[in-house]
Amino acid sequence: MLLMFPGQGSQKVGMGKELFDNFRTAQDVFNEVDDAVNMHLSQMIFEGPDDMLNLTKNTQPAIMSVSMAFWRVLIKDFGFSPEKASFFAGHSLGEYSALCAAEVLSLKDTAQLLAIRGEAMMQACPSGGGMAAIIGMDTIAIADMIASYQGEGIVQLANDNANGQVVISGHLCAVQTISQQAKENGAKMAVPLTVSGPFHSCLMEPAVQAVQTAFDNVQFHKPIRPIISNVTAVSEQGDFPTLLLKQITQPVRWRESLLFAQANGATHFVEIGAGNVLAGLAKRTVSGVTISSVNSVSALEEFAKQII
Repeated sequence: MLLMFPGQGSQKVGMGKELFDNFRTAQDVFNEVDDAVNMHLSQMIFEGPDDMLNLTKNTQPAIMSVSMAFWRVLIKDFGFSPEKASFFAGHSLGEYSALCAAEVLSLKDTAQLLAIRGEAMMQACPSGGGMAAIIGMDTIAIADMIASYQGEGIVQLANDNANGQVVISGHLCAVQTISQQAKENGAKMAVPLTVSGPFHSCLMEPAVQAVQTAFDNVQFHKPIRPIISNVTAVSEQGDFPTLLLKQITQPVRWRESLLFAQANGATHFVEIGAGNVLAGLAKRTVSGVTISSVNSVSALEEFAKQII
């Protein structure tokens, strides 16, 4: 079993509220995160406004808190054993959720790190930048286009999400040029993303120092189960600070991570937290496996009946 934790883009005002209303365990998670980041983040999650929740510095700890609320309810209220999982993985900020679930990081440290990471990523590229999702073209074709790009600005592969879904990142002019070239060469769509910066590109380098400094005050423990790293797309059991720092400026190798999990015996892919983005990516990438999302109380109960 691969347990997957979502990243930015899965946020929605009201996420986790049903869980909060029904489980004291979930309330404890949201309250602990509120204390850790010194703000009423849970109120913003449940009531909005959208523009505040969508600020990267708020989005990152918010999505993590919802994932961890579902995770802890699954364990404490339904008796799920983490030993049932072969691997944990998370998409971008979701990797912090995975590390928290795997007991590498405490919930308090995870929330504080994501608040710092989110703020640093927002401030890293004041000159602006952009990201775009290229749909219907394979990764190699897009990588070749980027390699031959000779225009102004920087553009890089940011997320290799699934078969036929790749995200590029960099200076806005360069992202727009590659997006247009992709459409002219067979891509179904090139969709600009509403983001606070050119994430997972070298333009995020200024954010690395802020996160590295934050790591100096945090203790990393050995994971209870292996983590599939965004950077290496294979299972890792140590040196997480280095991997997390590289992740800020390097691509999220999600498609390869899913294929690695399947090749190493995972037959059930379970997304834990807000939305169902990762379940959708899994359906486009792996076949012959069971894919589900634990994103509501009813889904939680159904998963518990089937697995526990």
